[in-house]
Amino acid sequence: MFGYRSYAVVTADGETLGGTGGLTKITPGNFPPQWYLGPLGSAGLTAYVGLFEVLELKNDDVLWVSAAAGAVGSIAVQLAVLRGNTVVASAGGPEKVEYLRRVLGVSHAIDYRAGDLKTQLTKAVPGGIDAYFDNVGGDHLGAALDHLRPGGRIAMCGAVSTYDTSSPAPGPTNLFQITAKSLRVRGFRAGAYDELYADVRSEVGGYLAKGMMTYQETVFDGLDLAPTALVGMLNGNNTGKTLCRL
Repeated sequence: MFGYRSYAVVTADGETLGGTGGLTKITPGNFPPQWYLGPLGSAGLTAYVGLFEVLELKNDDVLWVSAAAGAVGSIAVQLAVLRGNTVVASAGGPEKVEYLRRVLGVSHAIDYRAGDLKTQLTKAVPGGIDAYFDNVGGDHLGAALDHLRPGGRIAMCGAVSTYDTSSPAPGPTNLFQITAKSLRVRGFRAGAYDELYADVRSEVGGYLAKGMMTYQETVFDGLDLAPTALVGMLNGNNTGKTLCRL
C-alpha cells in the first residue's frame, strides 16, 4: 500500500486493498511462507470465493476460466477439476496451453492468441457453458456472453486486458445477451470474505499436502525488478504467482 520500498512503518489497522494487503500473522507449518501470498493467501481465497460463493458451482456445470495459468486462474481450474467439473481453460501461448492440459488436467485448453476466441470456444464446447470465471474482460467477456446457456453465471474477478491500455478499451457489444438469457453477472473482491480463509487453507492446503494440486511461481530477484515483474504479469509473461524475492 506504500509503493515499492525497502522500509515502511505499517500499523496493524492500516490501509488495505479491499481487505487484503494488510499485516497478517501466519503459521507456515510445512508450507513455504510465500505460499501465503498465493494458494493459501489472497489468490486461493479469490479462486475459492469466485467458484463457490459467487458462481455457486454445481457438479454438472461446464466452467470456463480465463487467464487460467495465472495465480488465481490456476487454482480455480484445479479446484473445479477436483470437484469433477468440465473445465475449459484459456491462456496465451502453446506452453501455457500444454501446462493447462497436462499438468492441471482441464478438459479443454485454448490458446486465445492462436485464432478467433469465439470459434475456438464453439469447437471446444459446442453445447455452451454454464459459468464463466472472468479474469480478463474485453473480448473474453464478449465471447462468454455468446456461449453461456440461459441462466448462466459470470464471476467478475478482474479485467487484465484493460489495466495497462493507453486509451479506453472497447467493451463487449453483446451485453443484451445478459437480458436475453437471464444471465447473472456479479463482481467481487475476495477481501470481503476473509472469514473463509480457514476453509480455503483447509481444502487447498490439504490438496497441496497430498500432491493433488500443483502450484507455480514466477520469481524475480530484488526490489528493483518489481516494476518489471508487474509489467510482465500484466502482459501474461508469467505462470502462477508473480513474486519478488527481497
